[in-house]
Amino acid sequence: MSDTIEIQPISKPIVASIDVPGSKSYTNRALLIAALAEGQSELSGILFSDDTERMLDSLRKLGTYLEIDRLNHLVRVNGNSGRIPVSEANLDIGNSGTASRSLVCYTALGNGTYRFDGASPMRKSRPIADLLDALQQLGVLITSEQNNQRFPLVVSANGLDGGPVKLDASKSSQFLTALLMVAPVTKKGLQIELTDKLISQPYIDITLSIMNQFGVEVTNNDYCHFSVDGGQSYSSQSYEIEPDASSASYFFALAAITRGQVTVKHLDINSAQGDVQFVRVLEEMGCSVQCLSDGIQVTGGDSFKGINIDMNSISDTSLTLAAIAPFAKSQTTIRNIKHIRWQETDRLTAMVTELRKLGVTVVEFDDGLQIQPVDQIQPAEIETYNDHRVAMAFSLVGVRQAGVKIKDPRCVDKTFPTYFEILRQLGA
Repeated sequence: MSDTIEIQPISKPIVASIDVPGSKSYTNRALLIAALAEGQSELSGILFSDDTERMLDSLRKLGTYLEIDRLNHLVRVNGNSGRIPVSEANLDIGNSGTASRSLVCYTALGNGTYRFDGASPMRKSRPIADLLDALQQLGVLITSEQNNQRFPLVVSANGLDGGPVKLDASKSSQFLTALLMVAPVTKKGLQIELTDKLISQPYIDITLSIMNQFGVEVTNNDYCHFSVDGGQSYSSQSYEIEPDASSASYFFALAAITRGQVTVKHLDINSAQGDVQFVRVLEEMGCSVQCLSDGIQVTGGDSFKGINIDMNSISDTSLTLAAIAPFAKSQTTIRNIKHIRWQETDRLTAMVTELRKLGVTVVEFDDGLQIQPVDQIQPAEIETYNDHRVAMAFSLVGVRQAGVKIKDPRCVDKTFPTYFEILRQLGA
């Protein structure tokens, strides 16, 4: 694929039935928990992407035996019963938030020295300080090589006893996920008290669901205090990864803006993935939604109106909504997503900047943005900031308007390597 791709407009309604890849969130959590379990687990429906490859590579370097069947999207994991077989490893976590944060906690269980480094955003902007503070409360020695509580980091581990810990998860719910997943194999378990409001609660529901599937219960007191007994073992499982609801959002959005009909197969409206509820956002904007026996179907309506919405719990799809909002018949306001400023890039500023290139009137708030509808989008070359969601979101604009070019389209390899291939098959 070239350094820039031009999206071809589609003049007719898109009617399609689509398979999207497995969930990144489920894949990386299931891989880590399977590595902590006793016995061999078989994980099917695995997503193979840059983020999950970082997890697979790191688990291998940490002594976990993996059998990988890429053709059938299958991984068998030989669990290490809460132990880390190696005493030294050098891990490159790229720009993967789930891998980096969960693996830092995971290596705290070991006995040895484990060095982490990553891509520029991990070194410069993506937060981890609050997680490091929690681990240091638990007696873990972690050194930031630049003395700035960012990567590169060295974990000097001597086992993890557990106990009470206070955690600020207001910038990333992944901090809480990371602690929860290792909690049952510590000696004393963990009693986690949140000191600020938890963001992205559905991602914690995903974590709790997978832990439960592998045999561990978590006491959850109103998402403010979590308790996990120590001295437990995860049980090995045959576990199927469900489709990625965030990835599905782009195709549902295509149905909305082309007045088409798109079915995403094997996706369940009752999934713990918060982003599956993006279809309800589209429904409120004028689309019809049908929950089928084996998927979800969205049909674009004659009227596509704007919306005023709090997207804190489904913030990955806030970019999808922002990209299609100019095609609505009224103003759209997206609120309570300040935390997306600390993700792969400052996503709020990125969306505002690129929408303005397209001639869209946008107001940026500290925690959101307001988008006005436009009669005519201007052609533009979209900067993606090495952010997969920026690239996929703005590709939607190109489906409606000629002359939209996406720079660095390969950044979608992070979660959806075949995205632009599927888009081409649909006519774009």
